[in-house]
Amino acid sequence: MDNKFDILIIGAGPAGISAALTARNRGKSVGVIANPPETSKLYLAESVTNYPGISGSGKDILLAMRSQLEQSGAEIISGRALSVMPIGKTVGVAVGNDFYEASAVIIAAGISRNPICSGETQFVGRGVSYCATCDGMLYRGKTVAVIGDSAEAEHDKSFLRGIGCEVIEFSGKEKFDIKGGMKADTLVADGREYKTDCIFILKDTLAPGSLVSGIDSERGIIKTDSSGKTNIKGIFAAGDCTGAPYQIAKAVGEGNVAALAACEYINNIEKEI
Repeated sequence: MDNKFDILIIGAGPAGISAALTARNRGKSVGVIANPPETSKLYLAESVTNYPGISGSGKDILLAMRSQLEQSGAEIISGRALSVMPIGKTVGVAVGNDFYEASAVIIAAGISRNPICSGETQFVGRGVSYCATCDGMLYRGKTVAVIGDSAEAEHDKSFLRGIGCEVIEFSGKEKFDIKGGMKADTLVADGREYKTDCIFILKDTLAPGSLVSGIDSERGIIKTDSSGKTNIKGIFAAGDCTGAPYQIAKAVGEGNVAALAACEYINNIEKEI
């Protein structure tokens, strides 16, 4: 496996795959740092109904995208990116004990959500969801719990009420436990039990500064211009890591735009040599 590429992409979700396909179509060598698809939150989505032309489970959609990625000629690097650092005119990325270089890097790593309580991971896709706009219609007119007090959480609560859900609100500061049988049906908050049909857990993102020192971000969201450029030369970002809405359509579009900008950046570098 080559350790040098034109473009390295961190993440193999919709944004990363879109970026990889676009870059390959522009004749660039591409490495995609990818975790197994089973670790993706999209993989666990019960149903996706808001992506034009395609519907089905998140698993089916993601595996179809992964298949297209594998056929594109991009090199898939299994592992987790640990750090990203500019090195002169290139950018280095540490993946486990390995090190890779590229003329440009596109961060499409999504957002990291650590479990907040016991039962959360066990019931994801079975009564626990991270996206109200993705899965809310499955619980139309039913009782749901929403954990979170961000602006996004307030928007999602309004959405759920608008489709007839009875919403039980929690700030996220309580002590939780999730219980159930085949699916989650009970949320325990500060010792009190609440019967629910679904528990929506809406968390703030983690700071990307642990991946890229000095990158401009706010509340864990990477700041970019309209082309996906960050404040660090040669580093671009796309998808959920750039903020809401956390939707496939937005991620795919941003991946495409960031890849075009990265290709232009590389072409300009080559003209200078």
